[in-house]
Amino acid sequence: MIGVEEALDHCLALVERLPTEPVQLAEAAGRYMPEPAFASRPQPPFDASAMDGYAVPGHPQAGDRFLVVGEAGAGHQWQGRLEPGQALRIFTGAPLPKGACRVVIQEDVDRSGDEITIRAGADASTHIRPAGQDFAVGDALSPRRLRPNDLALLAAMNHPEARVTRRPVIALIATGDELVMPGETPGPDQIIASNSFALKALCEAEGAEVRLLPIARDTQAALTFVLGLAEGADLVLTTGGASVGDHDLVALVAQNLGMERKFWRIAMRPGKPLMAGRLGASAMLGLPGNPVSSVVCAHLFVLPMIRAMLGMPSDMIRPRPQRAVLATGVEPNGPRTHYMRARLTPAEGVPRITPFGRQDSSLLTVLAEADALLIRPIGDPARSAGDSVDYLPI
Repeated sequence: MIGVEEALDHCLALVERLPTEPVQLAEAAGRYMPEPAFASRPQPPFDASAMDGYAVPGHPQAGDRFLVVGEAGAGHQWQGRLEPGQALRIFTGAPLPKGACRVVIQEDVDRSGDEITIRAGADASTHIRPAGQDFAVGDALSPRRLRPNDLALLAAMNHPEARVTRRPVIALIATGDELVMPGETPGPDQIIASNSFALKALCEAEGAEVRLLPIARDTQAALTFVLGLAEGADLVLTTGGASVGDHDLVALVAQNLGMERKFWRIAMRPGKPLMAGRLGASAMLGLPGNPVSSVVCAHLFVLPMIRAMLGMPSDMIRPRPQRAVLATGVEPNGPRTHYMRARLTPAEGVPRITPFGRQDSSLLTVLAEADALLIRPIGDPARSAGDSVDYLPI
C-alpha cells in the first residue's frame, strides 16, 4: 500500500491541463478562466455624473445663481461648454460637459424657470465619477472560476466571450450484479445504485461534464462493453469491482484492454481498494464500491484531478486541510490515515469538530449528516477534547 499523498501525486500525473475554448458570456458562469482577461476600454469611459442634479463650473457658494442652458442624460451627451454663470441639467451616468467642475445635487438647488440658486448647506462633494475610476485600459481580471459578478466585469470590459478551459469529460460506471437504478424494483439480493449520483454531482460542481454510463454487470463481456462506451473521456471512473474477490473484475478487464496501472490500494480508510492508471487516452480510477469510500476518494483524488485538468494553480489543486478543535476525545489511530465523518460547530476562532460514533463505510445516513472529514494521520495517538486537529470540509 502507498500513502495518500503519493497516490495523489500518481493521480495528478495521469492528467494534464486541457485546452481552452471561447464561450458566450451568457454561458460562462461556473466555467474556469485560466488566463487573465484585459480591459479594452476604461470604465467609465468619460467623466460622468454620479447623481441627478446640475453640472456647474467653478466652486459655487450658497446663493450663487446659474442659468440652465441644456440637459444631458445617460447616453445623451450635451455638446457645448459651460461658461461662468451657466449650468446643465444632468442625470446619473451622463457625460460631464466641458467646463464643469461639480455636480450640485437637485435637492440642493432652488429652480425658477431656467435659473437655479444654490441653497445654504449644499453638499460640497463633486459627485463626479472620473474616467477610468473603476478600471483602465489594460487592467485585468485574474484567472478564476467565473461568478456572476465576474461576468458583469467582463461585459463592462467589452468581452462578448470568455476563454475558458474545456470541461473535462468523465465517464462514470457503476459495476456489480447487485445494483439496480433508483425507481426499479430490486431483487431479494440486490440494492439501489447510489454512488454514481453523488459522484456525478461532485464532478459537475467542480466543472466537469459527466457521462453516466449503464451499470456493468459482473462478467468480463459486460464490463468490456461498458468500458468501450467510455472511449473519448478524459477520465474514466468505475465504482466497485476493484478489490480482490472473484467477482472484482475491473482491474482484470482494464488490464486486458491495455490499462497501465500506476497503483492499487492505499493506506487510508475508508477507500483502501483504490486503483489508478491509464486506459488508452484516458486516465482511469477504480473507486471502491462502498458509498462512503467512493465519495471520500472523490474528494481526495477525483476533484484534484479535475482542477488540474482545468488548469488551476498548483496551490488550489490539492485538498487544503483546515483547523478545528476536537469536541470529544478519539481513540488512537492505526496504520492507515483515517478520514472520519464529522460535524462542525461554529465557535469563536476555529470551529469545534465532533466525529460520528459510527464510521462504517456503508452508512449513507452518517455521510448525509457530515460536513467535514476529520483527518487522523497514520499512528496518530489518542486525542482529547480541546486538541487542535485537521479536517477537510465536504
